[in-house]
Amino acid sequence: MSSLADFLLQPLSYAFMVRGLIAALLVGIVCATVGTYIVLRGMAFFGDALAHAVLPGVALGYLVGGGAARGDLFWWSLGTAILASLGIGAIGKSGKVKEDTAIGIVFAGMFALGIALISTVRSYSVDLTHFLFGDVLGVSTSDLWLTGIFTALVLLTILTFYKEFLVLSFDPILASTLRLPGNLLHYLLLVLIAITIAVSMQTVGVALMVAMLVTPAATAYLLTKRLPIMMALAASIASFSGVVGLYLSYYLGIASGAAIVLIATAVFGLVWGGKMLRQRVRQ
Repeated sequence: MSSLADFLLQPLSYAFMVRGLIAALLVGIVCATVGTYIVLRGMAFFGDALAHAVLPGVALGYLVGGGAARGDLFWWSLGTAILASLGIGAIGKSGKVKEDTAIGIVFAGMFALGIALISTVRSYSVDLTHFLFGDVLGVSTSDLWLTGIFTALVLLTILTFYKEFLVLSFDPILASTLRLPGNLLHYLLLVLIAITIAVSMQTVGVALMVAMLVTPAATAYLLTKRLPIMMALAASIASFSGVVGLYLSYYLGIASGAAIVLIATAVFGLVWGGKMLRQRVRQ
C-alpha cells in the first residue's frame, strides 16, 4: 500500500509535475468538449489542418521574440490559428471550392510557410521541437494562467451557445428554419477550435494535436449519442489520458505528449474492441 502511495505521490513532489498535471487536465477538458463538435460534424481534417497551420505563428513568434518568451509564441500562434480558421471558412463558404479543398489549400500553404520560416532558425531542431511534439512538463505558471483563462473562455462560450450549437450540429435544416445565424455560429465554432489548438499546443504539440481533439470524443461517441453525456465522457477520458500519460512519461522517460496520446488511443481501442466483440456475440 505504501509503495502504491509512493508511486503516486513521488512525481507530485516536483513543481513541474504538478503544473504539468493541471495543464493536462485543463487541455483534456477543453479539447474533448470542442472535439465533440468536431466528431459530430465530421471536421477531423479541419482540426488536423488547423493544428499544423499554427506553425508559421510559432516560427514568427520565435523569430520576433528571439525564442525567449513562450507567452509571445502563444499569442502569435493564437492569431495565426484564428486567421487560418476564418480563411478556411471564408474560402469554403464562397461556393467556388468545397470546404475540404479549402482546408487542403490553407493547410499546405500555412504548413509550408511555417517550415520555410523555421528553416531560417539555425537551432530550430532543439528550440522548436517541443512545439511539434509537446512539452507539458515545461509549462510555467504564466503558461498555466493563460491555459486556464482561455479554457474558461471556450467552455463559457460553448455553454452560452449550447442550444444553438446542438441544433446546428444535429439538424442544420431545423437551424435554418429557426433562423439561427448559421454562418456566424459556424465561424464562432472555428474560432473556438483555433483557440483550443493554441492553448493545447505546448501540452501535446502540433504533430499530435488532432489526436486530443478527436480520439476522446470519438471514444465517447461509441458509448453514447447524448451530447451532454458525450462531452462529460470525452472530458473524463481525455483527463484520464493526460494524468496516466504524464505518469508514464515520468517513470518510463518517454515524450509526455506522445504518452498522453497513446493512452487516449489505447482507451479508444479497448472501447471499440469491446463494442465489436459484443456485436459479434449478439449475431
